[in-house]
Amino acid sequence: MKLQFDLPYPPSVNHYWRRVGARTLISRQGRAFRDSVCSLLALRRLHPLEGWLKVHLQIFPPDRRRRDVDNIQKPVLDALQHAGVYHDDFQIVSLCTDRLEPREGGQLVVTVTQVTDNQLPNDPDFHLESC
Repeated sequence: MKLQFDLPYPPSVNHYWRRVGARTLISRQGRAFRDSVCSLLALRRLHPLEGWLKVHLQIFPPDRRRRDVDNIQKPVLDALQHAGVYHDDFQIVSLCTDRLEPREGGQLVVTVTQVTDNQLPNDPDFHLESC
């Protein structure tokens, strides 16, 4: 099974978490992104995917400023889990991220594919084709 979603541009992990005293919380911006993803995906009435997964993120930043692509992965993966796309991001055995040309307002295209191969990721012969 393969699912594809067009999502809003996520906040960087640098803006996703906030410290309040001894507690670490998701920021207001992070909660807004997560709620937006949940609302968009609720319309699709998905059931959480089972088994191992491959995730491909295509990032279209809102402008040409320098950004680290790895700072975008965690908020997206957490939002997808919270929206019920999969049970736990532990299921992800392959994660590919591409930064593409900027688009007005930014955009994110996410493709989640179930790995149909019966091999486990800790098997020395385990191999996935590249994104």
